[in-house]
Amino acid sequence: MLRYIRNRILISLPTVLAVTLVVFLMLQLVPGDPAEIFLGEHFSTPQLLAEVRHQMGLDRPLYIQYLDFLWKALHGDLGRSLQTNVPVLEQIKNAFPSTLELTVAAMGISILIGVLLGVISALRHNTWVDSFSMFLALLGVSMPVYWFGLLCIFFFSVKLHWLPAIGGGDFKHLIMPASVLGLLNSSMLARMIRSSMLEVLNEDYVRTARAKGLHNRVVVMKHALRNALIPSVTVLGLQFGSMMGGAVLTETIFTRMGLGKLYVDSIMNKDLPMVQGITLIIAISYILINIAVDISYSYLDPRIRYE
Repeated sequence: MLRYIRNRILISLPTVLAVTLVVFLMLQLVPGDPAEIFLGEHFSTPQLLAEVRHQMGLDRPLYIQYLDFLWKALHGDLGRSLQTNVPVLEQIKNAFPSTLELTVAAMGISILIGVLLGVISALRHNTWVDSFSMFLALLGVSMPVYWFGLLCIFFFSVKLHWLPAIGGGDFKHLIMPASVLGLLNSSMLARMIRSSMLEVLNEDYVRTARAKGLHNRVVVMKHALRNALIPSVTVLGLQFGSMMGGAVLTETIFTRMGLGKLYVDSIMNKDLPMVQGITLIIAISYILINIAVDISYSYLDPRIRYE
């Protein structure tokens, strides 16, 4: 198992390098001078701009700048933000807990609703329950997150005054953004669980379990659902990774100072060190999540072994 994890990490390293390289080159096309952003338009003079550009290494060739970023990143130095002059790693550490909290809460809601809808739809196949559940799933897939978020703010904050609309810090501020993100992501999981359950319920081992006189709940939970989760775990891993790096709209709508909002603000301000640092963290998170998903297969199905 350890050798498998090591090999997966080594194989994934070119992907991380490719992602950081693409982001680095794309940022060079964004209008604006990082040195001028750092100084501010009221304090930038040609002499100061030239001096700051030299200190930042912006007067060097692009490949030298990129290699310098990778070398420092290997030693735990992601540079300093051009906006705040604070170490990038420190700002990421401050923003990461908020995004992780939102992602874990949304993932819990997504799993709970998605598995419940998927199992009920499969057990009530071709009934009105199945049709209604899949209608809800289709609605969730089709609904834009920003529209659903604003709708929730309008009803639960403006009209009913049940929950705070913006900000973060306590459980009440987490309920609405986590629910918005979790409910929308549960739709894909529900459809996947339903499809897998319908296939598994027709397998011989499920019919054998029922023929033995086992309770239907035991057959569904222990035999059917466990095997149906194997293809769905891949979707869960992708959803978790996309929530970690893509909760931008949710954090923006609810004004949560997380990693996603910090990422967008850094791109808009052409804060090159911050964008590169966040990209590297997100890429590494995706790799670790995919490895965890692969390892979970062996626990769901004992026949799967990694040598």
